[in-house]
Amino acid sequence: MKQEIQNIKSISQLHQVFGFEKPTHPLISIIDVSKWQIPEQYVGVKYTSELYVVGLKDKSCGLQYGRNTYDFDEGILFFTAPNQVQSVSKTQELDEIRGWMLFFHPDLIRNTSLGHKIENYGFFSYDIYEALHLSDAEEKTITNCKAMIQNEISERIDNHSQTVISSSLELLLNLSRRYYERQFNTRSTQNSDIVSKFHTLLNSYYKNGEFAETGIPSVEYFSEKIHLSGNYLSDLLKKETGLAIKDHVNNFIVEKAKTLLLRENEPVSGIAYHLGFNYPHYFGRLFKNKTGLTPQEYRQSTTKKYDISTDV
Repeated sequence: MKQEIQNIKSISQLHQVFGFEKPTHPLISIIDVSKWQIPEQYVGVKYTSELYVVGLKDKSCGLQYGRNTYDFDEGILFFTAPNQVQSVSKTQELDEIRGWMLFFHPDLIRNTSLGHKIENYGFFSYDIYEALHLSDAEEKTITNCKAMIQNEISERIDNHSQTVISSSLELLLNLSRRYYERQFNTRSTQNSDIVSKFHTLLNSYYKNGEFAETGIPSVEYFSEKIHLSGNYLSDLLKKETGLAIKDHVNNFIVEKAKTLLLRENEPVSGIAYHLGFNYPHYFGRLFKNKTGLTPQEYRQSTTKKYDISTDV
């Protein structure tokens, strides 16, 4: 049984599986984790759900996400997107943990402004150890947003409920994005080390000939080497440098291409292959997008510019 993965498709099924009372809203629910008792038979069972989750916990709670486990001694806010595997790693008694978990189905926000931008909240794909550590004031503000949503779904479900709930959710997520930015700022020294490590990996990848052998390095390549999720690493780089991972890689390729175009007599197609492109026209498109010139135009114009014989 514990090897099977149980898929939770709805709020109603979530309540049924874990023994909660019938939900007051079909698409969103807020669970007080102090009232969430987890007996032995649930330990090790793997779950996926079609729900988004926002959770606030005050200490280690035995919730495992992928291969990692939540283990914090302070208030942390975490996020999971639909179809991510989770499991419980230990039992939990009533009143053992303080906090709450907010679950909502994508249908809740399908036709709202939040529904159109939910993919922009990259922290839904952050790994477990990249959770948001909140100050007391931040925790209070986030909890107030949660309380607004809770009041709405428990007391006033009407024609305006979806708009009010989705707006409150959007506020909660926007505040979380602000607090993540604060967290990036307060870890600036650590982040600088990560940026440096990223550039070292990129240069080593090129020097070892891996562009030609393996292709352009992916976001996953860097995230595995640096031990951060791809979304978190990309957001961190963007915060520190203004550029995401793919922008750094593309700029690196173009700068190397400029050098090769001037130093080598190799055809443009050969340089494209050397830089990880199976199809040279993709290389040409990237180069022109960055420089305004095709590789051949760049080679010709730059060679002519520095050819002293043209001045005689």
